[in-house]
This record gives sequence, structure tokens and C-alpha cells, in this order.
Amino acid sequence: MPALTAALVLLCADGVERAAPARPAGTVAGARHGLVAHTAARPHIVPRSVWADGTGEANTVARTPPVPHYDDKVLAVFVHHTDSPNDYDCSDAPRIIRYLAAGQTGARDWDDIGYNFLVDRCGTIYEGRAGGVDRPVTGAHTLGFNHRTAGIAALGTFTAGAPVPRAMTDAIAALIAWKLGLTGTDPRATVRLTSSNSLSRYAAGTTAELPALAGHNDGYMTSCPGAALRARLPEIRERAARLQGRT
Repeated sequence: MPALTAALVLLCADGVERAAPARPAGTVAGARHGLVAHTAARPHIVPRSVWADGTGEANTVARTPPVPHYDDKVLAVFVHHTDSPNDYDCSDAPRIIRYLAAGQTGARDWDDIGYNFLVDRCGTIYEGRAGGVDRPVTGAHTLGFNHRTAGIAALGTFTAGAPVPRAMTDAIAALIAWKLGLTGTDPRATVRLTSSNSLSRYAAGTTAELPALAGHNDGYMTSCPGAALRARLPEIRERAARLQGRT
């Protein structure tokens, strides 16, 4: 599939930064007396072994993943699209993810796929970057704002006019509700994040107020996650908040 490989090298993930030294996972932010309000159930997440252990030309992802790096918590989630075809069979999603990972670890020379999670059009959630889905793994998805965040990539291209499957947005909402619930964060809130790279929308060292559920283009100069998917972010925020038991 050389043509597909070439196409998928151009990904909506301009976010790699050289990782800082590994940090131990911290305690849950917002916890009081051992309790965290407004949590949500963890959705089913397909482990990375399902896509990373494939065979054939696309299997350039190391079977033994790199040593992950961690932040102390996750306060925000950035949503992306992958700029790849939309008319795939969902059973083919693991192969597509392998090609995405090959583009990032091969042509871009990253140590692992940049996204923490990927979601296909049928609503299946896949583990992306190694390190543990319930831990604050530092990703490589949003240049300047990889710390204290997670990256979720929607498989497909969601520019203006493209249909965004309901199963996909429901799955993204469930994933965000759970992931932000680990720190008691309201998906409708704004959070303060500090830019680590002046190539982002904010000079390095600048503390910016960003949505807890943000599009890639909130932090970086890009059209990602596409106008159609970006237009769905308000309803995804509301659904995620309801899943956390918020009114």
C-alpha cells in the first residue's frame, strides 16, 4: 500500500516535542478526602497490541514500545482528525492506525504514535501512544500543549460539509467524560495551560486559557480537526458533561 503510506504521512498531528525527563504519575487533581466528584465510566478501549502487532509492510511500529513520559495530570483534551479517507471498513481500522503510526515513527522519526487515543467511524476507541490509558501520558499531538493534555484523533477527514458519524462523536464524548473525570474536570470548562513552544499559537512560557475540550487549532495554527468536526465540539462537551453527572 505505498500510496496509502505516503498519504498518511501528512497527518494532522503537528505536535512533536522532545520529551522532558519522565515524571511519575501524580495524584488526582481536585480530589478531596479521597473522593473525586463527577467521574464517568471508562468506555471500552481496544489495546494497542491489536494494531501494533500486525504483520506486513506497515508493521514498522516497535513491538516493544518506547519508555513513556508522564505529566502529573490531564486537564484538557485536544481533538484531531487524521486527514485520511472516510470510506473505510471499521474492521480495517487497525491497519489504518498502523499506517498512521508508520508515518509518524518513520518519516517523522517520532518515538511512537503521537495521539493518546484514536476513534473510528463506528465508535471504536483504540489506545494510541503507549504508557497506560488511565495515566497522564505525555503525547505528541499539539505542539506547545502536549503537557497535561491528551490527544484524541478521529479517523477520517472532517472538513466543511463532511458528515461526522454519531457513533464517533458519542465515543469521543464518552472517552472525554472518563479521561477528564479522573481529574474532576468539567468538559465545558476553560483551563490554564502553559505553552512550551513558540511555534504554537502562544509564545513559550505564556499561560493561555483554553477549552478543556479543545480542537487542535485552539493551540496550533492548523485547520485540524476540520470545520465539520469542530462544529460538533459544543455538543460533545455537553454530552461528556452529562455523562459525568453534571447538569
